[in-house]
Amino acid sequence: MEEIVKKVILPAAGLGTRFLPATKASPKEMLPIVDKPLIQYAVEEAISAGIEEFIIITGKNKRAIEDHFDAAYRLEEKLKNSGKQQLLKEINKLNDVHFAYIRQKTALGLGHAIYCARPFVSHEPFAVILSDDVIDPDYPLLAEMVEIYEQKKSPVIALQEVPWDEVNRYGIIAGEREDRVFRISDLVEKPKPDRAPSNLAIIGRYILTPDIFQVLESQEPGAGGEIQLTDALRELLKKRPIYGYLIKGARYDAGDKLGFIKATIDFALRNSELAEGLRQYMKEKVADFR
Repeated sequence: MEEIVKKVILPAAGLGTRFLPATKASPKEMLPIVDKPLIQYAVEEAISAGIEEFIIITGKNKRAIEDHFDAAYRLEEKLKNSGKQQLLKEINKLNDVHFAYIRQKTALGLGHAIYCARPFVSHEPFAVILSDDVIDPDYPLLAEMVEIYEQKKSPVIALQEVPWDEVNRYGIIAGEREDRVFRISDLVEKPKPDRAPSNLAIIGRYILTPDIFQVLESQEPGAGGEIQLTDALRELLKKRPIYGYLIKGARYDAGDKLGFIKATIDFALRNSELAEGLRQYMKEKVADFR
C-alpha cells in the first residue's frame, strides 16, 4: 500500500435541505463565504496539505461545481483585456488541479459516497473533506493530520469538543488522550446526551486507509437509514487502531445557517476591502439594540 496521502474525496451529493430554497437548483457547496464557494476553501486546504488529486462525489443539479473548476476562457480573456490581473490570477490558480467527478445516483449517506470513489482510490490512503465544515484558512488542520498519519500509519479523524446538548448531532468518540491525539476505543453515531461516551465530536476531516472500503461494502444502514461512515469506522476499529486529533483552530459549521453567517462575518473582517466598513456597520447595529 502506498503510504503517501495524495488523494482527497470531497462528498458533494447532498440535497442541502437546510438552505432551501437557495439550494433547490444550486449546490450547497457553491454557496459563497464572502467571494469564494465553500468547496473551494476545502480544495485550497487540501492543496496546502500536499494533495494532488481530487475526487468530487456529485449528484443531481451539481454541474455548477464542475463548471467552477473548469477553465473559463471568455471570462479570462475579458479580464486580461481589462487589465484586471489580480482577478485573472485568482480564477486561474486552480486550472492545473486534477479533478475527477463521480455521480452518487442515490443519496445513501456519507459512507456510501466514499465507497463510490473506491475505483479511483485503489490501494492508497486518502483524505476526506466535508466542505460545509469550514476551517480557518490560516490553520493547516489537514496538513497536521497527514503528519500524524505518517507517524501512526493508521486512520486519523478530526475532533472538536462540543456542548453536551449537541452530541446527538455528531459522531462521538471514546479514547485515551496523549496531548492532542486520542487512541480511539469506540465511536457512536449521534448518541443521546445521557449515552454519549464523551463530548468529542467527529468533524469533517479524515485520513482513511483503503481497508475501509471492505467494511463499507457490507455495511448495513444506520442512523437515518443511511450508510454511516462512523459505523464503518467502528467496525474497522476491531481490526486496526484509529486515532483522533483534537483541532486547535477555528471551525465553522457552514451547513447550518447561523454557522454560515458567523463564517461570513469572520472572513469578511479579514478582508482588507470589507473590514473597515463592516466593523462600522456592526457598531451601528449593536448601538441600535442598546
